[in-house]
Amino acid sequence: MKLENLAQAMLDAALNAGADAADAMAIQGTSVSIDVRGNALEQAERSEGIDLGLRVLIGQRQANVSVSDASPQTLATMAERAVAMAKEAPEDPYIGLADPEQIATNWDIAALELSDPAQEPDPQELLADAAEAEAAAFAVRGVTQVQTAVAGYSATQVHLAATNGFSGGYARTSRATSCVAIAGEGDRMERDYDGDSRIFQSDLRSPTAIGTSAGERSISRLDAIQPPTGAYPVLFDERISTSLIGHLLAAANGASIARGASWLRDCLGQDVLPKGLSLIEDPYRPRIDSSRPFDAEGLQTRKRAIVDDGVLTGWTLDLANARKLGMTSTANAARGVASPPSPTTWNVALTQGTTSREDLIRDMGTGLLVTSMIGSTINATTGEYSRGAAGLWIENGEITHAVNECTIAGNLRDMLRNLIPANDARTHLSRVVPSLLVEGLTLAGN
Repeated sequence: MKLENLAQAMLDAALNAGADAADAMAIQGTSVSIDVRGNALEQAERSEGIDLGLRVLIGQRQANVSVSDASPQTLATMAERAVAMAKEAPEDPYIGLADPEQIATNWDIAALELSDPAQEPDPQELLADAAEAEAAAFAVRGVTQVQTAVAGYSATQVHLAATNGFSGGYARTSRATSCVAIAGEGDRMERDYDGDSRIFQSDLRSPTAIGTSAGERSISRLDAIQPPTGAYPVLFDERISTSLIGHLLAAANGASIARGASWLRDCLGQDVLPKGLSLIEDPYRPRIDSSRPFDAEGLQTRKRAIVDDGVLTGWTLDLANARKLGMTSTANAARGVASPPSPTTWNVALTQGTTSREDLIRDMGTGLLVTSMIGSTINATTGEYSRGAAGLWIENGEITHAVNECTIAGNLRDMLRNLIPANDARTHLSRVVPSLLVEGLTLAGN
């Protein structure tokens, strides 16, 4: 049965079981993963399956049930159990489907290019890619092991439907290659990685480039020492700078705002980034994994400025949290088959700077270039920030040696308002964020 028909069958079963309203999600997917170790096949995995999710509403009560069996008997039982659960659930005055006039009715899936028309790659092709990445990493002088080299492919079809009249779906593909290299021996071992994931195989970086980069990155981390304790400028490498913007997006999430558990709760209309910087969400970028024509509640997605010229303009909202806050949904609802909708962001891009990362390194004097982070102590209510880090030490504007086992501390409100962006963001990512320099952070080292 087609996913569209399965979704409708779940809705019919829900109404027959006594639901006042319902929405349904059907997902069918295939994934293949090939791991290479020592130039030989280490592991091969293939999975195919279907997942079905049903949310039923009875008055202001709701419940979710998910299954992986599409038989009519299972769908009927699924609906009956969901209705029984909803009757026992607590009331929530804010839940409910979109009004019929709110739902998306016209979109252009083809323009988003979410699915590569090329056939699924043969496993031998994936094996060759993984082996090529591993060989390239080993070719880097000083690499002693390759922990993993993986090539994979996935194809997914999604269909959403609701009793308010919405029905829509799309297909996605993904092709990926990754490599983790280890340099040094004994207690001097260091590791790093590189990888790429694209919707279209033709856009993917070469396995040789990925393996070489993983090896070179691991070599650069050898002979690391702890940096001195003190206040220094910190440059967040483009690979991990997105985490800073991720904290901003999490704080602007409507669910956190509605709970009063966000350090941004009183900052609407205020400066949260330096003047001249904007954070733009665009769900219509072609060939990008987080692009989509509608959200999980059937609302038409749209381009918007989360931050405009440094000023926070609004929250990220689904229907329920928008109702709690007396606002309108921003069409940012996401959900899985086993959960109700919740707000999230799609593609975002931070305004890039006018200088290169090398220029920022030259001008920062003495400080830390962060290339990896571990652990996290983030106070969501106050914005207090503390994370373990490793990277490269900068002296007089030049990289001198690797550092590790240090902690970076500050306050997100101050950090974000004083950051300086480079111009090195990768524009094919869902989150386009360049390297970010933050002055005067506290480093705890030796």
